Amino acid sequence: MLLSLEPRGRQSRLMLWCSPLLAALLTLGCGALLFTALGHDPLLTLHTLLIAPVSDLYGVSEWLVKALPILLCALGLAVAYQARVWNIGAEGQLLLGALAGSALAVHLIDLQSRWALVPILLTGTLAGAAWAGLTAWLRTRFNANEILTSIMLNYIALNLLLYCVHGPLKDPAGFNFPESAMFGDASRLPLLMDDGRVHVGVYFALLALVAVWVLLQKSFVGFQIKVLGLDSRAAGFVGFRQSRLIWLALLISGALAGLAGVCEVAGPIGQLVPQVSPGYGYAAITVAFLGRLNPIGILFSSLLMALLYIGGESAQMSLNLPQAITQLFQGMMLFFLLACDVLILYRPRLNLRWARRDSTATASAGAL
Repeated sequence: MLLSLEPRGRQSRLMLWCSPLLAALLTLGCGALLFTALGHDPLLTLHTLLIAPVSDLYGVSEWLVKALPILLCALGLAVAYQARVWNIGAEGQLLLGALAGSALAVHLIDLQSRWALVPILLTGTLAGAAWAGLTAWLRTRFNANEILTSIMLNYIALNLLLYCVHGPLKDPAGFNFPESAMFGDASRLPLLMDDGRVHVGVYFALLALVAVWVLLQKSFVGFQIKVLGLDSRAAGFVGFRQSRLIWLALLISGALAGLAGVCEVAGPIGQLVPQVSPGYGYAAITVAFLGRLNPIGILFSSLLMALLYIGGESAQMSLNLPQAITQLFQGMMLFFLLACDVLILYRPRLNLRWARRDSTATASAGAL
């Protein structure tokens, strides 16, 4: 063959970080071709999608609001994925965190204590951890595949939320809309600016980023998690308890997703609604891999994914593009990332000898 793939002796660190950049460029290129096929100016559409939404201070605040839940979910997933525990349930854990925090906040509407927010945040965080604990229990007790159990628990969490907003938590003064009552001021996260919706939850995300980095890079527990992910048999030989590490990874992952959910309802939304998440938990899977399971890389990839969310909404309103444009970009980015990862394991090689031999054989056949 003219082009072949030669296995690398070891992974190229250059390709490890260039692969996401190449995937992003290919996504933009294919997006431009798609916009042209739909009859839109590709440069104008890309400007509307990626630049216009953050051209003012309010847009930047919305960008940070969108990035917050994605970042928290992706950081938790990075811990689980380092242990090769494939948690696909961040979406359900986020919804359970939002539901549990809202259930408490609705009963604290009249409470004006400045400490009211603390039990609400703790309740949402613990609910997300408990929901992930179901996956951990099924994995360690029955050896159930965590991919299947976690993704099925997403649908259970969604239906629990829908039941509550149509039933026990439904606002009696809400004109029959499926939503809870608005939270009291003491149950809302304080805003960081007057002209935007960004709130102190950003600080929680930054603290979580530092904590996950220290856990994975500087702690013995993080070392055990990495060893478990690289070779579970080797981890068992040196005395690392696999069940305990699986529980730990999933509980951390669920807790951060639950914190993301309760920050959403206590922050920009201020009440529990069915559309509390447009798919943040699923987008966090792409973000975690795009950031190479590294907290710093996840920070930048979550900002990129958040930009696609607000850019997709802007393009939908101003250019009449379909609502699924954001999911389309997410899918293309993940596809190209997986395709570009081939460059990490293999080195492309151009076989000039094969090309010359083929041209010689073609010339000989023509002469005959």
